[in-house]
Amino acid sequence: MTDTLRPVQAPVDGTAVPDAHDGPQKLKRSIGVVGGTLLTLSCVTPASTLFVVVPDLFGSLGTATALTIAIGSLLCIAVAFCYSELGTLIPSAGGEYAMVSTMAGRLAGWLVFVLSLLVVMIVPPVIAMGTADYLAPVVHLDPSLAGAAVMLLATLAGLLDLRANAWITGVFLVLEVIAAAVVAVLGFAHSERGAGSLVSLEVAGADGHADTVTAMLIVSGLAIALFVTQGFSTAVYLSEELENPRRNVARTVLATLAISTVIILVPVVGITLGASDLTELTGGDIGAMVTAWSNSAVGTFVSLCVALAIVNAGIVMVIQNSRVLFASARDKAWPQPVNAVFSRLGRFGSRGWPPSPSASPAPCSASSTWTPCTASPASP
Repeated sequence: MTDTLRPVQAPVDGTAVPDAHDGPQKLKRSIGVVGGTLLTLSCVTPASTLFVVVPDLFGSLGTATALTIAIGSLLCIAVAFCYSELGTLIPSAGGEYAMVSTMAGRLAGWLVFVLSLLVVMIVPPVIAMGTADYLAPVVHLDPSLAGAAVMLLATLAGLLDLRANAWITGVFLVLEVIAAAVVAVLGFAHSERGAGSLVSLEVAGADGHADTVTAMLIVSGLAIALFVTQGFSTAVYLSEELENPRRNVARTVLATLAISTVIILVPVVGITLGASDLTELTGGDIGAMVTAWSNSAVGTFVSLCVALAIVNAGIVMVIQNSRVLFASARDKAWPQPVNAVFSRLGRFGSRGWPPSPSASPAPCSASSTWTPCTASPASP
């Protein structure tokens, strides 16, 4: 389905090397490690992860949250090396489904493709609907309308050149990092306990007394902790557009894992040390802690940065998901009638279907904020 990355070898009989343009349509290589890392980090969304995912860990793990995230990040290193190797070997916009198709056969690849479609149509709009919660300090919006607006805005941004998107998301990412840094600085500045509390393994019980966090709780918490920094996998969807993929795919994956771990883990440590008591830490209301440590203006700024982080993630998800659909049409992963339609559409553009890959998932993702919208190709 997808060619692996091998150097072009000149034939020994002296015949001409086939032109690369004679093969399947490929996307233009236009970004380097910096651009790829900015886009991939934006999909990790450190700020929204800190405010949306981490509170659940505080609720069940208390002071063991930072330790659990650190363990999860270490485990992710092995996964990151697997993605680096496969993304280098199979630099395709199809990402995971292209990898599985090449390594395990077309049927296994098709199953992964179906799962990818579910992610394409469901996950981005669900995340986008959360924007309304973080805009509440400024304006009250219906979550469905806010989600639809975010998806349409993300699609419009996704229509731009990938290099331009890298810098746009990079600017948004800087604001995310500033918000995370503000939380970390405030937490460390209002420390209520020493560094030893990070390994004290305590959580507030139902009666208000401290309970011990067991090893089994930490293991169960790893399911969420692994998700916290797992967004580095987005890099493989950009591998077809990364310059010098033999070196840059691995660098992008590993750099994203390292940077995202620091951006998320440092504020978690600050919150653990700065919470006034174990009950407040277990409650996990980071926004309230930030306001208590500073004032409502700072709390509003951080909330707006989280909303911007969700928009930023939406842009990258549109880019990622559109590459999957682009590759599926190029690889003819759909039923034959659908493949025929895509082939005819491809005649209208020099780059094949879709003329702009980022446009393909837009209508369904935006409409999914009101009703579910999924598509499933027939098995080959």
